[in-house]
Amino acid sequence: MADKNVPVQTAKTEKKPHEPLFHIIKRTGVPWYISWSIRLAAIVAALIVCGVITMALTHIDPIKVYATMFKGAFGTSNRIWNLLQALAMLLCVSLALTPAFKMRFWNIGGEGQVLIGGLATAACMIIFGDKLPNGVLIIVMLAASLIAGAVWAVVPAVFKAQWNTNETLFTLMMNYVAIQLVSYYSMVWEARKGSGNIGIINQDSHAGWMPVLGGQRYLLNILVVAVLTIGMYIYLKYSKHGYEISVVGESENTARYIGINVKKVIIRTMLLSGAICGLTGFLLVSGTNHTITSTTADNRGFTAIMVSWLAKFNPLFMVLTSLLLVFLQKGAGEIATVYNLDKAFSDIITGIILFFIIGCEFFINYQLKFRGSHKEGK
Repeated sequence: MADKNVPVQTAKTEKKPHEPLFHIIKRTGVPWYISWSIRLAAIVAALIVCGVITMALTHIDPIKVYATMFKGAFGTSNRIWNLLQALAMLLCVSLALTPAFKMRFWNIGGEGQVLIGGLATAACMIIFGDKLPNGVLIIVMLAASLIAGAVWAVVPAVFKAQWNTNETLFTLMMNYVAIQLVSYYSMVWEARKGSGNIGIINQDSHAGWMPVLGGQRYLLNILVVAVLTIGMYIYLKYSKHGYEISVVGESENTARYIGINVKKVIIRTMLLSGAICGLTGFLLVSGTNHTITSTTADNRGFTAIMVSWLAKFNPLFMVLTSLLLVFLQKGAGEIATVYNLDKAFSDIITGIILFFIIGCEFFINYQLKFRGSHKEGK
């Protein structure tokens, strides 16, 4: 007979909740030197992986491959100037997109805005090349490119501000319209049906060509972008407009609560973004190529998204990210040429390095806490 004083054990027993293997915790206040150390470690790891893949697939010494990449970018003074020019043009588009991205307006239309600015520049060179003095012509070309780029960007901005349309799709579709406009006018102007190439504009008179400084045809372009980089950094960090862009990007409701006109900020910021893209088109047509084709932008509008994002929308850091991407592009092309490899192999190398660089951002923003690595408080 059971003793009534002895408590009967319940059938159900309490189970401890299952603790996961690791927790993902968001980092806050990571010092800049730690974040850049993580990025540097990612690049080193990427180079090691690329070296292993190179040895396995081609049996080429990876050290020689990396030396060839460096030579392709910095081997001669001419290559250095070409690299700086490519860096400046990519950086210019990145600076254009950054205010919009910081506002959380996803302007994917940089490609089209650059092309429209270049088209306006080319039109002025063809129409007014023999009618205006060169100095006046360059001013007209510059104004036309800024206005054209700004108009091309403000159309989706107005629709976003008034009717909350999807800016990503809108700006993306505007790219295709710009490409077709450039293709159409290229055939009209040069009557080379389907070529998409109107030749060198004003080749004999050089009307509308940017002046050459110090014997270097790209120096003026580089100086313009350098000044623009400093100006954009000051604008975003210290101006009232820059503050309003940040607030709208954090929360539109908060911005409205403190009296910021969100619609006005969106339209004004996209006018600036498009105008700088138009400036890039002007520099490419007047200072670099002296012609316009449907590939003049050369996918810079899309590559600039990565430049801006990796630099955390900081114009000064964008110089480094632009340099990295341009170096990879130039170096990968040299690998394909020297070792007679398919261009796909150089793209594989570039893709692996970019994958590591992008992936390391997770470890900058988040921290892994494994089971048993920390004690919970009592």
